[in-house]
Amino acid sequence: MIGSLRNFAKTKLAGVLVFIIIIPFVFWGMGSMFNSGNTNNIAKINKTNVSTQDFMDYLNSSGVSRKTLQERMNQGVIEELLSTLVSTTLLDLEIKDFDIIVSEKTLTRKIKNNKTFIDENGSFQRTEYEKFLLTNNMTAPGFEIALRDREKQKHLFDYIGAGTITPKFLIDKNFKEQNNKLTVKFFPLKTLYKTEAEVTKEEIENFVEENKDQLKKEHIDFSYVLINPKNLVGVDEFNQAFFDKIDLIENEISKNVSFSSIIADLELQTTSVKDFSLTENRKEIEDKIFNAKSDATGLIENNNDYIFYNIENITSKSPDLNNEQSYSEMQKLVFEKNKFDFNRKILEEINDKSFDQAKFDELGNSLIESVTLNSVKDNKKFNINSVRVLYSLPIGSFTLVNDDKNNIYLSKNESLSDEMIDYESPEYKSFVTTQLSNDRKNILQSYDTFLNNKYTVDINQKTLERVKNYFK
Repeated sequence: MIGSLRNFAKTKLAGVLVFIIIIPFVFWGMGSMFNSGNTNNIAKINKTNVSTQDFMDYLNSSGVSRKTLQERMNQGVIEELLSTLVSTTLLDLEIKDFDIIVSEKTLTRKIKNNKTFIDENGSFQRTEYEKFLLTNNMTAPGFEIALRDREKQKHLFDYIGAGTITPKFLIDKNFKEQNNKLTVKFFPLKTLYKTEAEVTKEEIENFVEENKDQLKKEHIDFSYVLINPKNLVGVDEFNQAFFDKIDLIENEISKNVSFSSIIADLELQTTSVKDFSLTENRKEIEDKIFNAKSDATGLIENNNDYIFYNIENITSKSPDLNNEQSYSEMQKLVFEKNKFDFNRKILEEINDKSFDQAKFDELGNSLIESVTLNSVKDNKKFNINSVRVLYSLPIGSFTLVNDDKNNIYLSKNESLSDEMIDYESPEYKSFVTTQLSNDRKNILQSYDTFLNNKYTVDINQKTLERVKNYFK
């Protein structure tokens, strides 16, 4: 197929077709190929149309190269850019709806106060402004239109969320909740688990019987041969003769020529494997064949070799407990199940409020330790998610937490210090800034939900595909 295309590209007919394809772009540009009926609109926001020409102009002005568009086509780059244009158009509709304007006086002040165009004495320099425009390949009207649009969007977001003020007492309360010192008592649960060696054969048999359908594994019988330049064409290096023979093998596979016939012609010695299934003990070649079992016969690249294989039989079997490896695997599963059941029982007792200090002391015995966490970000003992959970619970609460090595602990919130707030500390000032930013973010997220309900966006998929095909 590829060879046929290569040959066609050398003919005069190909040149004529290319010339015919190029002519429209020479005379009318990229967008014109879409100017026919409804295909001129790529999206619609309520009653407002986004034309294909709008989108092509946006792509041209985005600074994204054609090569990048082609390379990231399968990653949705065209859809991302269209989404950005739709979002910008939607904001323009909101700006129009709120009748937000930026006067010439405001625009001039913004330009003259821009640090890029001001000298060391604080005076606006027209030459710096013009130099900036030349450097960025922009015109003054184009820059001023873009600046005006940005200011309108800023005014819109300020109108929606900038007036938000979180009461000081709430900021202080949240700061204390996250930065007071929390003392936690804890002990590891691993000492209470039944060890893997203590798992009995009866437990394993019962587990297998109860889960026999879920535990069934596929087993395969297969034969294979490793093919390399040495055993196929008698040389140590890859050459055209080797790849020609590989192509021949692939062609014979596609024609359903039997594995045995192909191997007989190649005069290669095969390896046979019976009753194979995936295990923790990795076997690179066998695992690759097992994962490719959807094709009964096939050729797989394997480092500097090719694996030529044939699946002879596939069966689904329950674990054979007389097999040492299967028995070991089931023993580990039962061990993990016992751990899970033990942890779940404790959590159920905590949730039912039947777990108390006496049980905590009894289980922990001499293993109970204490740690003081300095803030909700202090993960010196437990992982950060567990620390957040601890800070969210009241004093006296029991729960299960883990560290970064996935060790599980039973913990109790012992005490929380009521620290005085240093209002001048960098930590407090940073927290206030973050709190206000999060509050505004929450309001804008609510506004986003409001916009989703207010506007209906329809994408013309056929036109979108035509645009994508143009860039392929």
